[in-house]
Amino acid sequence: MQLLTIPRIHPGTFLGKGRVEIIRDEVKTLEVTVVVFNHALTPVQQRNLEEVLQAKVVDRTGLILEIFAARARTKEGTLQVELASLLYQQSRLVRTWTHLERQRGGVGLRGGPGETQIEVDRRLIREKVTRLKKQLGQVERTRTLQRQSRKDVPFFTATLVGYTNAGKSTLFNRLTEAKVYAADQLFATLDPTMRGLTLPNGERVILSDTVGFIRALPHQLVAAFRATLEEVLTADLLLHVVDLSDPQWREQEEAVMEVLRDLGAGDRPMVTLFNKVDCIREDQGGLLSRLESRSDALLLSATTGKGIDPLLDKLAEAAQQGSTLYHLDLPATDGAFLAKLCQEGRVVERLEVEDRIHLSVSLSQTISGRLRQEIEAYRRF
Repeated sequence: MQLLTIPRIHPGTFLGKGRVEIIRDEVKTLEVTVVVFNHALTPVQQRNLEEVLQAKVVDRTGLILEIFAARARTKEGTLQVELASLLYQQSRLVRTWTHLERQRGGVGLRGGPGETQIEVDRRLIREKVTRLKKQLGQVERTRTLQRQSRKDVPFFTATLVGYTNAGKSTLFNRLTEAKVYAADQLFATLDPTMRGLTLPNGERVILSDTVGFIRALPHQLVAAFRATLEEVLTADLLLHVVDLSDPQWREQEEAVMEVLRDLGAGDRPMVTLFNKVDCIREDQGGLLSRLESRSDALLLSATTGKGIDPLLDKLAEAAQQGSTLYHLDLPATDGAFLAKLCQEGRVVERLEVEDRIHLSVSLSQTISGRLRQEIEAYRRF
């Protein structure tokens, strides 16, 4: 693959005339039918390139949308991809209909008197976009209600984020024993999945898997997947999964951080998980040693299970932050509640007085929120 430095972008064809002619000759020689540009093209650039190259031209955004369309599995995912595709197509109808003088006569659902074909198509797309946004608005309201219900019975939530194909779903399956689709391919996950996870100390947390990010994420996708990405904004902890085996892992790590900053989640508590260490054959320049010394990072392999135990300990530590000491006066007969406190909290002091138990126990915010009714009933001060 030959990398080119472009001194400037040509408004008509993106590349200069000479480079376009070279590509045209290669397309003809190799009988290429599709040419992919790893850059966003304007509708005019795309149309002009197709006319010169005599082949279908797909830009970066179009290719990502094609991949998303192939990966969508749920109704929500399909709606999101369809909306993103329509937003993308709105400005590209000129590629299909170039004879703007072509008009539709008469009255009817398809078009009014003198309405051009391109105007008809644009109107139909606008109507469909409105309908899809309304449907996704219902999805967003449902997610809001679900998030509110989790706040009412609070659980510590951790969300996996990262570049596409970094291994998030594989790690999700490893931690929760779920069976979400995981494969060595771009955007294998489009729909967020949430599962409960029991930590070694007995505390229950919620772990969620999200859609993978990519450099220069097209704005159409950000808009369409807004309801999905909002799971990131409400998480107590972000687990940033980085594919350490990829030569461009540093650029991918920064690309994810850029997307998080755009979403307003750049300052959320975060632990960086350098994944796929089993694929690193040689520690060139002591990279693994340097990364391992970082307090905000862990080395692991979602495939082999290496580093999973330290990750669970890190989750337990994060979930315990902000713990409060409660002094309770329990009846000795309420063994079930006592056992729950001993299992999910940290008992500081226990004193048995006749048929009562005086207990001082440290509870995290999530646990105390879940048990608040019983705590208030037995609280001494």
